[in-house]
Amino acid sequence: MNLLPFTSAHAITVASWPASATEVAMWCGQREFPVAEGTVLGWQRDDDVAADVIVEGERVVAYGELWFDTDEDEVELARIIVAPEARGRGLGRVLVRGLLSEAGRAGHSDVFMRVHPDNDRALRCYRGAGFVTVDPDLANAWNTLQPVAYVWLRHE
Repeated sequence: MNLLPFTSAHAITVASWPASATEVAMWCGQREFPVAEGTVLGWQRDDDVAADVIVEGERVVAYGELWFDTDEDEVELARIIVAPEARGRGLGRVLVRGLLSEAGRAGHSDVFMRVHPDNDRALRCYRGAGFVTVDPDLANAWNTLQPVAYVWLRHE
């Protein structure tokens, strides 16, 4: 199992993983279902985004992004998803730990993430990887312009 940089060849696979509009909303906040390959490719256009995948043998089994905010000297983990057939095996936590290592190598110690409030499985995964809920006032401020009241987490 390897953590590798995302390439355009991975986009169609990653886009195919969500099985419903609800799953898409919880994964990436989009309303589009199914997710288009071009949507996933479009996320890579921002210079402040770095995406990685976990590959098992020849198969891509997980995807996640780091969003770098140099002005705030922090990183946000985002759009983390595991292939449906690979879920329940701890790959989400493996991916999160790999992304945290990359954030650390880039010199960022403040790492945050937002999680859809109905995504209990993801919340368990991230808490198991060392994330804790941010102060409620800070979460409220960050949620002001968000489509839902996300659960905001910070890595300890």
